[in-house]
Amino acid sequence: MGGSHAHRAGHDDAVEVQRGPKTVLLTSLALAFLVTVVGVVWLWPDGEKVDDLSQDVQFAAPGVTFPAAEVLEVEEPCPDNQQAEGCGTIRVRVSEGEDAGTETTARGVPPDVLESDLQVGDSVKLIRTPPRADAPDGGATLNYFGTVRTQPVALLLLVFVVVVLAVARLRGLMALLGLVFSAGVIGVFLLPALLSGESPVLVGMIGSAAIMFVVLYTTHGWSLRTSAALGGTLAGIGLTALLGSFAVSSTRLTGVSDDGSRVLSTFAGDLTFPGLFACAIIIAGLGVLNDVTITQASAVWEIRAAAPAMSRARVFASGMRIGRDHIASTIYTIVFAYAGTALTVLLVLRLYQSPFLDLLATEEIGQEVVRTLATSIALVLAVPLTTAIAVATLPPGRDPDH
Repeated sequence: MGGSHAHRAGHDDAVEVQRGPKTVLLTSLALAFLVTVVGVVWLWPDGEKVDDLSQDVQFAAPGVTFPAAEVLEVEEPCPDNQQAEGCGTIRVRVSEGEDAGTETTARGVPPDVLESDLQVGDSVKLIRTPPRADAPDGGATLNYFGTVRTQPVALLLLVFVVVVLAVARLRGLMALLGLVFSAGVIGVFLLPALLSGESPVLVGMIGSAAIMFVVLYTTHGWSLRTSAALGGTLAGIGLTALLGSFAVSSTRLTGVSDDGSRVLSTFAGDLTFPGLFACAIIIAGLGVLNDVTITQASAVWEIRAAAPAMSRARVFASGMRIGRDHIASTIYTIVFAYAGTALTVLLVLRLYQSPFLDLLATEEIGQEVVRTLATSIALVLAVPLTTAIAVATLPPGRDPDH
């Protein structure tokens, strides 16, 4: 086998690979990386334009602030959600701002908040509206805005980090760093580029590719196995973009389904919402796509390492048997994840008892169905693609039966 050599990268050193396919794969990834870098530079957001948009959009009226306060007393919810004395309020002590130290009654507390085990000593955010010039008492108005959840969320985050590091160790640390990098790409590049009016599908593809180039290699190491998984991942991103764009266009989805979309349509006129929804489909499938491709590449390597004489056809067939099991579990993961996030909507639909095909005409249900189907199709196709890429790097087997 003069045209092949052993690729040595940790555990991969037991797997023999072919020089030609390896060169093709790595050259293709190098070109894809170059395209990604050029795409990032070309689509880099216009910071001044984003800043101007941010200045035009105010979260609250001038002078309105959101001081923190400590809960001193919690009243019962008002019957039939009607405001009355002695119910539907909380007694608080303001802990910051102009009214620091003041004890007052905060109104506007939703019944579900009062019934959510809000207790004395909890921290809340108030919305402070400055006094009007024509107000008889001249005092500011303090209403309930939200419950402060910083401490429990921080505790959950700490437990998450500790568990990941304890179980996955160095690999877990690299995964966490990859997660931080992904958040940086989304916050620094993807979101501002969308607000700048760049093509949502191109931004989604370039941003996803940039994330995967870093995340896969930092988490799984520099190896041909990871390169094969990356090749399958990039192919999957392209498939998701094509399927998402076709699905959105053919179903005539507008991409506008909630108050956030309507706010964006008012202030960010350059946004194309069907394209924005297609971009959301690409981003939504990244995590599971990464899982599928790295599993398939690893399966091929483990099979060939265990059976060096096995032919490439048999390695592919064995890898696909693993992939079919993974496809089934992945589809469940996607469907159940969307069902969990849309549980309240599903409950409302159950009450309506309307035919599903009628409900499919609504934007909310149509978006969830199209997102699930487009993502699932791309994931399923990524399995044979990644398996084939990984198998192509292997030399012909010396199986005596084949």
